[in-house]
Amino acid sequence: MTTASEREERLALISRLTPTFPGDPEWPMPDEVRPDHYWAYQKTCHDIGGEPAPPEAYENKEEEHWELMTYVLCEVLGWRGIWVSEERRRIGNVDVGRPIYLGLPYYARWLWSVGRVLIAKKHISWGELTDRLAEVQERYAGQPPGTHLDAQPKFQGDGSNVVRNKHHIEAVGIGDPQKFAGLADPARFALGDRVRVRNLPAMFYTRTPEYVRGACGTIAEVAYESPAPEDETWDREDAKPEWFYIVRFKQSELWDCYTGPATDTLQTEIPERWLEPA
Repeated sequence: MTTASEREERLALISRLTPTFPGDPEWPMPDEVRPDHYWAYQKTCHDIGGEPAPPEAYENKEEEHWELMTYVLCEVLGWRGIWVSEERRRIGNVDVGRPIYLGLPYYARWLWSVGRVLIAKKHISWGELTDRLAEVQERYAGQPPGTHLDAQPKFQGDGSNVVRNKHHIEAVGIGDPQKFAGLADPARFALGDRVRVRNLPAMFYTRTPEYVRGACGTIAEVAYESPAPEDETWDREDAKPEWFYIVRFKQSELWDCYTGPATDTLQTEIPERWLEPA
């Protein structure tokens, strides 16, 4: 049970996390949207590399018990054919909005994706999940912080009719991306080739960061064959694999204000569809 003051405080926090129209003069009216605005609106909330941000202290923290259990849960869902990892990344890291992406702990977003996938694929209903969450909350009531509750499953389900992908079967004993070896067309680029990252629209999902799009680099490694993230994230089992490359960039050519040594480089992995000869 919450009080009126507690509900008011909760709503006030939500309003502070959500930008409002008068607070940002860059938000144009619909008839004032320019191409650069439209391009900016397409950017997914996980692609934050290179954006202005205050310095932050690096913390190499140990995983907590619930974080380790979340990792195991998500791996099991992949091993049992419920999703592929790229699907989890999109639903937990992209389709959440900027406040949730920046605000929730990393593994909390993994848990977020578990609920969304299981509901979307009709493995559970929203009502079933919500009732179970409320039940577990009641079991935690009055327990000291950090208490680990014993699992209390209600029954053992029958998974024989559960719709699954084939990925977890085809990759057994082979691995991923090894299962895609030999399925892509011949590699378009070779070690040492100069390439340019195409400046493609990145609607809905991408793993090619904004700060390298349009930049030129050098192929440092012809890595492996796999479906591109933009296809795999929607569980497209028929997506044709393509080559992935490790591309090396000079830092001074990526960042206009870079003041480090001219020999500093950055490497990132990019699928072939994003590259063209420089």
